[in-house]
Amino acid sequence: MDRAVSRLFICTVAELKPHILSFEDKMRRFGICSALLLASAMGAQQQAANTFQYPTTRTVDTVTNYFGTRVADPYRWMEDIETPEIAAWVKSENGVTMPYLASLPGRDVFQTRITALYNYARTGLPFWEGGRWFYTKNSGLQRQSVWYTRKTLNGPEQVALDPNQLSPDGSIALSGFVPSPGGKWLTYGQSEGGSDWVTYYVRDLATGKNAADTVRWVKFGGASWTNDGNGFFYSRYPEPPKDQSLKVKLENQTIYYHRVGTPQTQDVKIYARPDQPSWYVFGGVDETGRYFFIGTSKGTDKNELYGADLGDPMHPNITAPIRPIVTGNDANYNWLGFANGKLYMQIDKNAPNRKIVAVPLGSMSPSDWITVIPEGSMPIEGASLIAGRIGILSLQDVASVVRLYSLDGKLEREVQVPGLGTASGLVGRFDRPELFYAFTSPTSPTTVYAYDASTNTSRAFNPPKLTFDPSKFAVERVFYNSKDGTRVPMFITHRKDMVKNGSNPTMLYAYGGFSITSSPTFSPGVIAWVEQGGVYALANIRGGGEYGEKWHEAAMFGKKQNVFDDFIAAAEYLIREKYTSSSHLAIRGGSNGGLLVGAVMTQRPDLFAAAVPQVGVMDMLRYDRFTAGAGWATEYGSSKDSTAFQYLRAYSPLQNIKPGVCYPATLVTTADHDDRVVPSHSFKFTATMQPLQAATSGCARPVLIRVEAQGSHGYRPLDRQILEQADIWAFAAAHTGMTVKPAAGSP
Repeated sequence: MDRAVSRLFICTVAELKPHILSFEDKMRRFGICSALLLASAMGAQQQAANTFQYPTTRTVDTVTNYFGTRVADPYRWMEDIETPEIAAWVKSENGVTMPYLASLPGRDVFQTRITALYNYARTGLPFWEGGRWFYTKNSGLQRQSVWYTRKTLNGPEQVALDPNQLSPDGSIALSGFVPSPGGKWLTYGQSEGGSDWVTYYVRDLATGKNAADTVRWVKFGGASWTNDGNGFFYSRYPEPPKDQSLKVKLENQTIYYHRVGTPQTQDVKIYARPDQPSWYVFGGVDETGRYFFIGTSKGTDKNELYGADLGDPMHPNITAPIRPIVTGNDANYNWLGFANGKLYMQIDKNAPNRKIVAVPLGSMSPSDWITVIPEGSMPIEGASLIAGRIGILSLQDVASVVRLYSLDGKLEREVQVPGLGTASGLVGRFDRPELFYAFTSPTSPTTVYAYDASTNTSRAFNPPKLTFDPSKFAVERVFYNSKDGTRVPMFITHRKDMVKNGSNPTMLYAYGGFSITSSPTFSPGVIAWVEQGGVYALANIRGGGEYGEKWHEAAMFGKKQNVFDDFIAAAEYLIREKYTSSSHLAIRGGSNGGLLVGAVMTQRPDLFAAAVPQVGVMDMLRYDRFTAGAGWATEYGSSKDSTAFQYLRAYSPLQNIKPGVCYPATLVTTADHDDRVVPSHSFKFTATMQPLQAATSGCARPVLIRVEAQGSHGYRPLDRQILEQADIWAFAAAHTGMTVKPAAGSP
């Protein structure tokens, strides 16, 4: 759910970013006999769907009065997610779902092919710290990528930390990796099942042995070392009540300083906001080591900014006075760092496409701020002080543009990226010449590039080897009009020999919220789908950051229906242009995108053959009662407000399931350690829909839920990712008319 309000923090989104066919003229290609066999198989499958014996889920007589409107909540008990009754229900539901998915035609083909597509060596963006380079590398099918280090970019490498050794099955996720500035220590985080709760440990990089330090109950805030290497700042919450950690409402986040070699009980309390217990509080030290910045936010949008002068970086005063830079939570203020006596920030105050300002050290008053790079027609997606310059990542109709500016805002050059796709990173230090970025597109695996400013050229750093033939595919960027006439972009990936005959099995994906841009990126699962003749469409609907803050604000609060209208219009475009038809169209989305799928499938069930809502926010009347949900009220509004209740009730997926409606074949996915969008959302949605769908005359479409064990909102070890993707694509294939054929070998 998750939108970064500062360069150090609320990211997660992180957020899941699950960044997922039709006879395809089968009568012509395989003859009447094959077509009849396929129709027979599909008929048998539909017959099987009618005979599903869903687990019986008990109901309770719970009714809530919202401003005179009584709303029943018969599955309220399912919000107690850590009870034996819930465990038994999950086991029963998985007992129905898993055998069905395993039996789907083509499921093993997808698993084999996706595994092969993942089996290539890949490297993450390198960064410099403590006199050496650090980067991740995966040999292909390792459950988690391994951290390596080397003293020079071309020198020999050695393992810094292998997270695959944290647990034999990958159930313990590596959730943070921060070397100390002097290169002696490494603080790393690990979390059970990839939960947002992180425990930090300290390791001696020279010996590879852990110190005794253990820092618990960290969430939504990484470690930030002081330059002396003696300790680090971090944000944590109070220890939750026993058996409540995965659903407890988060309050009183506090910044502490931990000194290496001391117990957590002796950590120094640095900053808290007891007057605003639900606010996020996070911070970090700048590259020079002299300044400590603190951000506060009442939600996932807009923040305040504070700063402290630590003095001598090698003898920092960790309790230095904290002074306000900007308060009021009226915009997003993202600090970039100090250079030439000025603090540089990326802001969207009176600049929805964002701009870069410089703040003189002598006066932090906004009246003295200097606009260095003004707002332009292309929204700034990210910025950094790097290689003595200001690096800017912008978006032009959702495709990345990379530019370098001088500190006074003069455009020096545009970095030529490899094509139409997504650049990320701009990693490096202001005091070093290196600059790295990553690039990906729907047909290009993520590749790291080292940029040479002297020659204005980029070279691949440890480039991956392809496991497919990209020349067989085409990627189109198209535009369509939404219900209110808004022009919306969409990326469509398909085989070059695809024929627009209205019968291509198609997956439509979108997110639409929290100013998160849905970028065109590479996915092995998508390649496996498209190889089979499928079409994959990524709709860049409102609510994201594709066109700056105005694009985001156009889908907040009472305007959320714009998101659903944009998604529906994308589906109608694909049908109108004969990429597909309703009987061959599936939709997919995760987290806020799961909400999107849930809302659209209940508003227009006639438009889709299949729906895959993943870790979705399905109960919009109660989402803010659990974990970090209260922070999303700055995006959605809350049912505690009478006006917000009306529009939330109007689209909330859970409250809009109706009897007698044949909904698309539905595969709900969630995980038992999802403590961001608690799984009760998916539990209640499934329990409500199953008996109604089963009782609908003539409706043979299944409603299933797949609950991942030892997984979280966005984490699965790679082998479990592949299994889940195979299930999803096989489910989509089965209900969109795709005949899955054994995959050809890799090139």
